[in-house]
Amino acid sequence: MTDTLENTGSTGTSVPPDRAHGRARRGRRRIVVPLALIAVIGGSGALAVTRPWEGPGTASAQPSLGHGTAVVEKGSLSSGIQVAGTLAFDAPTPVVPSGQGTLTALPPVGSVVKAGGKLYEVDGRPVILMTGKRPLWRDLGPGVPDGPDVEQLERNLVRLGHADGLGLSVDGKFTKATAAAVKRWQKALGARQTGTVARGDVVMLPHSTVRVERLGAQLGSAVASASIMTVTDTALVALVRPAENQLSRFKPNGRVTVKLSDGSTVEGRVRSLMRGGADSGGDGEQGGSGGGEKTKVTIALGGQRQALRAGPSSVTVTIVGDTAQDALIVPVTALLALDGGGYGVRIEEGGGTRLVKVQLGLVADARAQVSGEVRAGDRVVVPK
Repeated sequence: MTDTLENTGSTGTSVPPDRAHGRARRGRRRIVVPLALIAVIGGSGALAVTRPWEGPGTASAQPSLGHGTAVVEKGSLSSGIQVAGTLAFDAPTPVVPSGQGTLTALPPVGSVVKAGGKLYEVDGRPVILMTGKRPLWRDLGPGVPDGPDVEQLERNLVRLGHADGLGLSVDGKFTKATAAAVKRWQKALGARQTGTVARGDVVMLPHSTVRVERLGAQLGSAVASASIMTVTDTALVALVRPAENQLSRFKPNGRVTVKLSDGSTVEGRVRSLMRGGADSGGDGEQGGSGGGEKTKVTIALGGQRQALRAGPSSVTVTIVGDTAQDALIVPVTALLALDGGGYGVRIEEGGGTRLVKVQLGLVADARAQVSGEVRAGDRVVVPK
């Protein structure tokens, strides 16, 4: 191999490559090191800092960032989170008829039926809505054994005003007073007064007033052991499906704020939480566990009139967290981790910057509460 000689440019003599390279390295150190010191001293005084928002190796892996400034603001800061949701009518319930016959009348979707009113019609006879958790499984009349279904019927007859003055006791016993109240009810309907209630004459549902959500049968269909419609409560609720890491924020009876589609807000409280599962069927949303349906949270709403004006629609649910009032707030990117612990910010001052140590408070939404030698209106250095 032929040795390479380097011209020094001053004497014309040649210098071995290793000595020339050594001189070059020493020359570069004499230039670069002072510049680095100047940068540290000019930017941060005697304190060493790092940027806590950058991941490990970021500074060495990327070129230097440009910088701008942000104003130190004074205001409130909250750690609440926001989750998208929907408004829906509460408690959808399928209606399964009993007895036999042909459907001869069905209610319009969206119609509201109160207890004592006709929900649908079979063979030209109205089927009346009554309030109860148990469906009728037998005909009720004189001589029938005592039972909770008799008690449900009696309670409805009393509420509807058909037992006034009869001395009817709601005790699950089908007495003469019960039969008399049934006849009054049948007379009010224009039906034959038998004193007996066939199981297909009424439908028992948990709510005293229902709204018809959708129909599942057509006129002329034979009554079968399948749902002919779905009804709901008339109240609206907010439904959200939070990600797994958000579930801990939904406390039982916890307070939330619901922003409606028209921009207005109503207060709400967490009423129930139903966990999804990997086998419960996906709904196309991400973030649930196991790829199945995500956990559903139901939120009861105040201000029903306001919610009803908005109607079923998309909403934003805010879970209230910790709040700091009259706080000095900076972007989290302005924070610098100091050697020895703690944080600082660089404040723009007199054409340069001054590093000051700050105490860190609440951090939320990429903003941080700070206190120390900072004032509202100061400008802090942030990366662009």
